[in-house]
Amino acid sequence: MTSLNHYALGAVASWLYEAVAGLQRLAPGWSRIRIAPHVGGELTHARAEHTTVLGTVAAGWRIEDRTMHVEVTVPAGAQAEVVLPLDPEGRSIQVGPGEHQWDYELPADYGIHPAFSMDTPLAELATDATMWTAIQKVLAAYLPGIPIDANDPQAGTISLNLMFQFIPHPPHGFREDLEATLADPEHADAVRPPAAPDSELAEMAELLSGKDFWSTHASADIRSLVLTDGPHGVRRQAEGADHLGIMDSLPATCFPTGAATACSFDTGLLEEIGRALGEECRTLGVDVLLGPGINIKRSPLGGRNFEYFSEDPLLAGALGAAWVRGVQGTGVGTSLKHFAVNNQETARMSISAEVDERTLRELYLAAFEIVVTQAQPTTVMSSYNAINGVFSSENHRLLTGILREEWGFDGLVVSDWGAVKDRVEALRAGLDLDMPGNDGASTQAIVDAVHEGRLDREAVEIGVERLRRLAQRITATPKADFDIEAHHALARRAAAESMVLLHNDGVLPLEAGTHVAVIGEFAIHPQFQGSGSSRVNPTRVDTPLEALRTALGADNVSFAPGYGTSANTDLLSEAVATARAAEVAVVFVGLDTSEQSEGFDRTDLRLPADQIALIRAVAEVRPVVVVLSNGGVVTMEEWHDQASAILETWTAGQGAGMAVADILTGAVNPSGRLAETIPLALEDTPSFLNFPGEHDVTRYGEGVFVGYRYYSTLGRPVRYPFGYGLSYTTFDRSLQVTVTGPDTALARVTVTNTGERTGSDVVQVYVAPAPSAVRRPVRELAGFTKVHLGPGESTTVELPLERRRFAHWDVNSNGWLVDPGRYAVELGISADQIIAAKEIELEGDTAPIPALTLESSVKDWFEHPVVGPLLQEAMTAGATPEQLAAAEENAHLLQMVETMPMAQFAQFPGVNLSGDTLNRLAARSTE
Repeated sequence: MTSLNHYALGAVASWLYEAVAGLQRLAPGWSRIRIAPHVGGELTHARAEHTTVLGTVAAGWRIEDRTMHVEVTVPAGAQAEVVLPLDPEGRSIQVGPGEHQWDYELPADYGIHPAFSMDTPLAELATDATMWTAIQKVLAAYLPGIPIDANDPQAGTISLNLMFQFIPHPPHGFREDLEATLADPEHADAVRPPAAPDSELAEMAELLSGKDFWSTHASADIRSLVLTDGPHGVRRQAEGADHLGIMDSLPATCFPTGAATACSFDTGLLEEIGRALGEECRTLGVDVLLGPGINIKRSPLGGRNFEYFSEDPLLAGALGAAWVRGVQGTGVGTSLKHFAVNNQETARMSISAEVDERTLRELYLAAFEIVVTQAQPTTVMSSYNAINGVFSSENHRLLTGILREEWGFDGLVVSDWGAVKDRVEALRAGLDLDMPGNDGASTQAIVDAVHEGRLDREAVEIGVERLRRLAQRITATPKADFDIEAHHALARRAAAESMVLLHNDGVLPLEAGTHVAVIGEFAIHPQFQGSGSSRVNPTRVDTPLEALRTALGADNVSFAPGYGTSANTDLLSEAVATARAAEVAVVFVGLDTSEQSEGFDRTDLRLPADQIALIRAVAEVRPVVVVLSNGGVVTMEEWHDQASAILETWTAGQGAGMAVADILTGAVNPSGRLAETIPLALEDTPSFLNFPGEHDVTRYGEGVFVGYRYYSTLGRPVRYPFGYGLSYTTFDRSLQVTVTGPDTALARVTVTNTGERTGSDVVQVYVAPAPSAVRRPVRELAGFTKVHLGPGESTTVELPLERRRFAHWDVNSNGWLVDPGRYAVELGISADQIIAAKEIELEGDTAPIPALTLESSVKDWFEHPVVGPLLQEAMTAGATPEQLAAAEENAHLLQMVETMPMAQFAQFPGVNLSGDTLNRLAARSTE
C-alpha cells in the first residue's frame, strides 16, 4: 500500500508541475501542443518536460526583478501555441520546433493590489470596493435574482470555487468571466447576460447522450432505447447496475465467441446465432445489441481477439453481415464495432493508429464496408483510438465522408462508452449519440456551441432525426421468455462446428470402451469466454468431464486436475499416475480470463508453464490428446511433437463441454478451419516490431501484409496456416472458372465426400494477382462456403468473384483499380495448400494518367504516352549526329536523374528545355 501511495503522490506531483508550467497535449503523439503557464500565488517559477514520440517538449517560467522569463522547447514535427502569462500585450504566439524564449517586464500594478483568486473568501473580496462591485456585476449577469451578501457570516466564508460546486450546470463563460474580472475589474463592464435558455435546443441536445449507463433519454415522440453488450451473448444488467456496467448480468445464452464461430466459415450458422440473440434481447428488454465486433486481428497478442472474427476482412465481413441479418430479422437493432482500426487494447483510449490509405482501405475498413453495404446495421459504434492523429469519434472523414457519403450508411453513429473527447467536434464529425450518460455535460456543451456559433443547429436536428429513425426501425415486440434448451443446443452445435482439429495421428475419434484419463482443471471449470464488457452470465455450462463420462461411460473415464492456482508437484504426479492407468489421456489446457480480456494485450503466446510441463509429463506414459481453450492463438512449439492429437476449441461458449465430447468421440465430424494463422513464434508475426507501439503511436508498418498475406507471400513457415483444419472423412475437389466480365469471374467447385463418414468441407477460393505497379500479397481469399455431405455424396457450388476480389486501392486515383492482365483463381484447403488453379485474363482498368507539372519527375515526363515522345523530340531538335549517338550510348544515365523534378532537370547545361516549352508540353498531358 505504501508503494501505491508513493506512486499516486508522484503522479499527482508530476501532473501539478505540468499544469503550472502549462503543458497540454492537443493531438495524439504531441504533434500539437498548447503551453499556457499558470502564474499566481506564492510561486515564482515552474518547469516541466515530457518525453514524447517526437522528442522532448518542455516549458518553464520564472519571475526575477519584476521580469518574466518564459522558455519553451518544441520537438521536431510539432507545432505549439504559447500563451505568455502576465504579458501586457496579452500575446498568444504560434511556434514551430526548436528552443524559444521570451523576456518582458511585468505590468506596473503586478503585486501591488491584493492577489485575489477563485479561492479567496467572499468577505475578503468585499474589502476591495472596486473588486466587489465588479464581481457583483458578473454574478448578476449569470445568476440574476440570486443575491450574494458578503456580510452574511456564512456566505462570507465561502469562495467562488466553492460556490461553483453548488451550481449543477454553470453557464458557459461564467468561470472565465469571473477569472478575468479577478485579474482586471474593468472586465466586468464588458460582461453581458447569457442568452435566454433555448428549451427546444436543450431538449434535442439531451437526446444525443445517454440517460444512464445503458439507456437513452426519451421525448414526446422518441421513446427511450436500451443498448447493451454483446456479440456472443446478451449482457443485460438489472436495475441498480454498477456504475461501470461490468458486473453481473441477467442469465442469457453464452454462444461461442467470434474467434470460434469464424472458424465455422458458415454464414448460415452466424445468422442463426444472430436470430437467437435477437429473441433473447426481446425477452430481456434490449433494443440494440452491441455487436458484431469485426476488427482485424493484426497481432495474435490482441487482448480482445477472442471477440473478433479473423485476420481476413472478407471472412470477417461476410460473417458479420450474416450476424446482423439474424439479429435485425427479429426487430432488434445492432451496433457494428469498433469503427475503426481498433486492433489492440494497449493505450486504446489514447493511441493513434498510423496507417497508410491503401492498407486502411484493403484491410481495416473492408470488413466494415461489407457489413454496411450488405446488411445495413442500425448503428455503427466509433472506437476509442485515433487514426492518423484524429480520434475516431471526432473523425469527420471516417464517420461522414467514408461511412455515410461513400458507403451510404443511413443509421445512427454511437460512441464506444466514454470515447468522446470533444462532444461538439464529435457531433460535427457525424457522431450522433454519446454514451453513457454524463449528467448533462454533453447537453450543455452542445447548447453552448450552438449559441456561440461554433455549431450549426442543423447538426443537432440531424442527430435527433437519426435517433428517431432508429427508434422506428426497432420493431421488436416484448417476448415473455426464450427457449433456453433450444438456444443451449444451438450453442453446443455452433461450438462443435467451430472447433478445429489441428493434429491427429489416428488416436481420434475415441472408440467406445476406451479407458480415458481426463486431465486438467479446465475439464471441470471450462474456460468458455473471455473477460471484459462481453462477459455473459450463462444459463448453464456443460463441463467436458461430465460430457465425456456421458458419452463413454462413467467407468471408462478417470480424472485428475493436473494443475491449479499455484505450482503443485503432487498434482502433476497424480496426473501422470492417472494417465498411466488409462489407454489415452485427454489434457485440457488454455488461457484463463486473467490472460484474455478487454483492457490489456497479452505479452507472449505461451501456455502457462505448469500446463506445458503437464502435457510433456503425461505424453511420456500415454498418447495425449490436447484440448485447447483460448481466445487467441498460442504457440505449440514446446509440446507439439509430444501430442498425438490437438483440438482447438477457442472460447467456445456454454455448450463447449458437450461439443468437445461430440468431436472427440466422432459423434460430430470436425469441420472448423482456422480463421487466423498459428505462427511458429511471436517473432515471426508481421507486426512484431510495431505492436503495440510506443508514446501513444502504433505504426502499421507491415502494410497490407497481415496474417496469411504475409506468411504466404514470403514463404515463411507457420505451425498451421489460415484455412487449415482436419476431418475424420476425406473429400475430393475440382475447380472450373469462367470470366463473366472485364473484371469479374465465376468459380464453380465440385466437392465429393470420398470417405465413410458424414462431414462438412469448407470451400476456399483465392485469387493470385496479375503483375502490378504495387506490391500485392501472393494470394487473397476471394470466396468461401461450407458444404455438408454424406459418404459418396457430391455437390457443386458457385462462387461469384466480383470486381473487388481482383482490385487493389490505387492511391493516385483514390479508388479501386483492377490491373489488366492474367490472374490465377486458386482452390485451396488452406492459404498455403493450393490443390487446383485456373488462369484467366481480365481487361481490368486503364489506370488514369496524372497530369504533368514542373514538379513531376523526369521519369513521369518521359513515360507519359503523349508527352514522352514530344519531349524527346524537343530535346533532340537541332542535335548533331554525334550528339545523338552519344545520347544513345549513355541512355542508361537517365536513371540517375529520373526521380528529379523536371523543373530542376531543365536547368542542367545542355538540356535546352525552356519554361515555355515545358508549360506547353504539360498542357498536352491532359489530352
